[in-house]
Amino acid sequence: MRRSRTPRRSGTTVCATAAAATLFTGCASMPDSGDVTAVDATQRTDAQVRVFGVPPRDGARPEEILDGFLEALTSDDPQFSIAREYLTEEAAESWEPERGTTVLRDGPNRGPERARSGRDGGFQYTLTGRMVARVDQQRAYQPSEGAYSEPVHLVQVKGPDGMQWRIDAPPTGVVVGESDFLRIYRPVNKYFWATEASQQPGRPVGLVADPVYVRQRIDPVTEAVRSVLSGPSDWIAPVVDSVFPEGTRLQSPTKALVPDDQNRLKVPLNKQADRAGQAQCVKMATQLLFTLRDLTSSGVDEVELLRSNGSQLCVLDGNRADSVVPAVTAGHPDYQYFVDDGNRLVRMTGGADGESGSSAEPVPGGFGVGEQGLRSAAVSRDEERAAGVSLDGRSLFVGSLTSGDGLKKTEVRSKAKSEEERLSVPSWDGRGDLWIADRDGARSRLLRLEQGAEQAQEVKVAGLGEGTIRAVRISADGVRVALIVAEEDRTSLRIGRVERQAGGDSSHVAVTELRTAAPHMEEITAMSWAGGSRLVVVGRESGGVQQLRYVQSDGSTPSGGSLPALTGVREITASEDDRLPLVARSDDGIVRLPPGGNWQTVVKEGAAPVYPG
Repeated sequence: MRRSRTPRRSGTTVCATAAAATLFTGCASMPDSGDVTAVDATQRTDAQVRVFGVPPRDGARPEEILDGFLEALTSDDPQFSIAREYLTEEAAESWEPERGTTVLRDGPNRGPERARSGRDGGFQYTLTGRMVARVDQQRAYQPSEGAYSEPVHLVQVKGPDGMQWRIDAPPTGVVVGESDFLRIYRPVNKYFWATEASQQPGRPVGLVADPVYVRQRIDPVTEAVRSVLSGPSDWIAPVVDSVFPEGTRLQSPTKALVPDDQNRLKVPLNKQADRAGQAQCVKMATQLLFTLRDLTSSGVDEVELLRSNGSQLCVLDGNRADSVVPAVTAGHPDYQYFVDDGNRLVRMTGGADGESGSSAEPVPGGFGVGEQGLRSAAVSRDEERAAGVSLDGRSLFVGSLTSGDGLKKTEVRSKAKSEEERLSVPSWDGRGDLWIADRDGARSRLLRLEQGAEQAQEVKVAGLGEGTIRAVRISADGVRVALIVAEEDRTSLRIGRVERQAGGDSSHVAVTELRTAAPHMEEITAMSWAGGSRLVVVGRESGGVQQLRYVQSDGSTPSGGSLPALTGVREITASEDDRLPLVARSDDGIVRLPPGGNWQTVVKEGAAPVYPG
């Protein structure tokens, strides 16, 4: 169990039942005395199971009231109505669970000490634990370490059946253990458009994922829509825009949005959206459709936006939405690439089964004929150009994959003495810009070649400190960058926000607000973007063995993120399209992992596997 309990827990138990079955109303028919077997909500994994709290029993002791309140916080109660029954009337009115959620490693622990406090004769307890994260009012996840300690105060109040203990000073927001958090909440990407400053003129970048957490059994569709309408989270806000008119909300008194049996969703908006034009409305609907696409088990195939008077503003289906988002950021590549044993760039096809097109062929152009021996390479998002690092790691070349033009040597050159401290694997964003790191010890720097030009611009990375950049992967939208950073005895995965100067000054680019994306790992070997806000990471925890898993760019680690083991992984790559296999370089050579399958060897010799990007 998460907290110490007395054997007799009447009034503080949770009750679980399948949604398809008839629900006992509030579990009120449960006895209020005798032995009751506790239901450990942390073990529930069935998405159809819902957990409900039990109201306080008459005459419950102070510790029972506190334990019952903490249990009720882990229930699937939409408005936390049961949890409020454990509070005084005044506290129930003023308590704001939406202020945020504190996630603790092993759940909140009630200290054994209790003291009669003040002239009111109340009791005060201290909730303690080790913090994992905070989910703020915008539903954004923020990793947080350190000790948690917060007092909770109880007093006696007069009720219909005599004096009862109630909480008059509850904790701030909601406090839950990590296992309960992963059961109750689920990650959702809400989408916004990259700002004009983040786009290449004449080449729009498209949608940017903004990960948030919603309660997965409490109307997640409506919550996700409300979250989009409320705007982007603070971290991503400087580089994205919402096209919804300011103040747009769901039309009152809308309480729940439910797709019909054809997976179509009608979204009634308030009067602030009434005057949106068709082009604007289509972009509004695109934001919602991409947000909702993977949220429900059957998906949402069509979104219809309604004016405040109920008339249609616009309607958008999935096919049309895909055409609105630029293909270079959509993540549907034609090939997978790697460097073969002849140091040439080669490509292979292969879908979700991982079987088709296992044989590799040289790419067209200079990179495929061995004009320059390569140690690593990157292919542009449109698969028309490539960049490659020379065998000694000192030089960077750029060339076409659609013509017979020769390779161009850029001005990027590393002066590091050790090959391991020279140029990293390059990376392309959806704008057509090329990124690379010179890993030259204390002189390490992040470089950007606009449109793959010969000359590079150094990009300042705020908050890097004494860290050395070991690897770089730029997201398809070009507004987020993933970095492996070496610091003393550990390497960590950091995500930074890419900010560009407004007004067309393409030379002014900076990376700001670095945040850790895999806080529990102390040695990161390799990583790759694997979706809008997801990355695949190879690394190990302190004292552990190498593992492969998915992590979120906000630093969270959703359940079910572990991948099948693979020996000696040194490089890995993924597509934004999760139907395509992972590709890695391991002790077995170049291998692929189709969704739901096992690792399959493609070739015994090869290096630097990459998808476009």
